[in-house]
Amino acid sequence: MRARGTGRAACHHGEILQGVFLDERGRRVAGLVTLPLAGLGTRAEFTRRRDTEDVTVVPADRTKALRAATYALAECATQCQVPLCGGELRLHGDIPVGLGMGSSSSDVIAAVRAVADAFGVRLAPEAVARLAVRAERASDPLMLEGRALLFAQREGRVLEDLGAALPPAVVVGCALGGGRPVDTLALPAPADADAADVPGYERLRALLRHAVAAADPVLLGHVATESARLRQRVLPHAEFGELTAVAGRVGAVGVQIAHSGSVAGLLFDPAAPDLRGRVRGCRRALAAAGIPTTHTFHTTAPTPATPSEEPPHGRAHRGSDRPPRPDTRSRRVRLPAL
Repeated sequence: MRARGTGRAACHHGEILQGVFLDERGRRVAGLVTLPLAGLGTRAEFTRRRDTEDVTVVPADRTKALRAATYALAECATQCQVPLCGGELRLHGDIPVGLGMGSSSSDVIAAVRAVADAFGVRLAPEAVARLAVRAERASDPLMLEGRALLFAQREGRVLEDLGAALPPAVVVGCALGGGRPVDTLALPAPADADAADVPGYERLRALLRHAVAAADPVLLGHVATESARLRQRVLPHAEFGELTAVAGRVGAVGVQIAHSGSVAGLLFDPAAPDLRGRVRGCRRALAAAGIPTTHTFHTTAPTPATPSEEPPHGRAHRGSDRPPRPDTRSRRVRLPAL
């Protein structure tokens, strides 16, 4: 067994759909569909120490990742039938914190994968999801890469596999509220929504299922916009009206907003006439409205390749470090261009 392991996990660009849905038993369950974002992520390094059961983390404030590493240690020690040990977890990443891009889930999943790699264990995505939810109460589906999924974030399970991928779209990213971080734990639990909301979310779920099957970016944009509109009751954004107005003026098919953060995007049909001109006009219009733009990307952008000799969850990729906490609440958001 290795003494040291590595792991990595990507992030996302907020949600396409989030709300309360019915599961296979007819129960109301909180669920979401995230918008994948390639290029940013967390890498973790875990070093086993057999002379102690204590686990430490650097930076020290990543307590969710620390919990996840502790739970993963117990899981892997049991699987390998070896005594429980401790170790040191180190996290590195470039995901902005508090914008609703899944930074904590990325930390947690990378930590679990690093611990498993240190034991030479390959944990199934379902096991990673279970440990992630246990560590942070709710987790984004970053451990289930590659497909369009309706995911129960508080239960760590897939409610519906919608298809191979979201419809193709070009996304112009931006940040609302000046890019100020959002305290997600202060938001109401999605499952607390009134039963009257469920039919509306189920209708959007059916429309998204059709959008994925037909690879229809226009229908994707409609679902994202309506989901974002419903979410304004929980986390209102002063710029939402201007955002949708800009989308209408520049020919975007819709808008999407992180349902627990401030990152947002305008969605364009890749086949639209003069797409480059539309994107340029969008960025100018957002700047004129005082909404900072971040980067432009495609929903179908491939995940960065992993060397063939390494498992997808191991041997950390290279990247710059993310500050432990956002240090200036009014700073213009600067996300790397993809």
